[in-house]
Parts: sequence; C-alpha cells; structure tokens
Amino acid sequence: MLSMEPKLAVAALLVHLAAIDGQVTDAEREALEGTLMDYTGLGDSEVSKLIAEATRQDQESVDFYRFTSALSSLDNGEKLEIIRMMWQVVFADKKNHELEDNMVWRIAELIGISARQRTTLRNQMAKS
Repeated sequence: MLSMEPKLAVAALLVHLAAIDGQVTDAEREALEGTLMDYTGLGDSEVSKLIAEATRQDQESVDFYRFTSALSSLDNGEKLEIIRMMWQVVFADKKNHELEDNMVWRIAELIGISARQRTTLRNQMAKS
C-alpha cells in the first residue's frame, strides 16, 4: 500500500476529530481550515480539496493506524504541532467532548507524545 502523505494524514485526523461528537460546528470548520492552512501553507481552494480527500480517506478507514503511521517519521516538534492543532479544533467551539479528549489522547500515544506534553498543550489551547 502506498504510504500516506503526512499533510493528508493530519487533515484526516482533524476531520475525524471535528466530527467525532456528532456535529461539526462553524467554529470547528473554521479552526480546521485555518490550522490546515497554517500547517500546509496551502490556500483556500487547495485546503478545501485536501479536506475533501481527507474526509474520503477518513470514511474508508477502520482505525487511525494509516494516519498515525504516516506521521511516525516526523520529528518531535512536528508531532507536538499536530497535537496542538488537534486541541485547537477541539476548543474551537468552546466545548470539550470526552470523545474528543479520548481521540487526542490516543493519537498522541500512537505518535509518541507523552501524557505530560499532551496535557500541557491541552491546557494552553483551552485558555486561548
């Protein structure tokens, strides 16, 4: 199987995270688009295409492994940035659903981010 590009993997995880509590709010959608623009350096239309492809990949996927394995080669700083972006999407609607919390915890674990680092990032994003 072709390995997935990290940008697409990150987008798929963020798409899944935004929808995990059953609805994607406008605030979550804006956070998703904004974080992906910052992360990828892509413009509006390219990010829309990336999100569409990420949504398709997410719907076809049975677990997070395909996405997290694409991120394993990234350095720790990039992995921390991904977890920070996930918290940004979580707190975009000013609510934190336990499914969101659980997903960020699982992804952090899978890509090798410590509980302490994950919690620190969570606390920073909850305040912003």
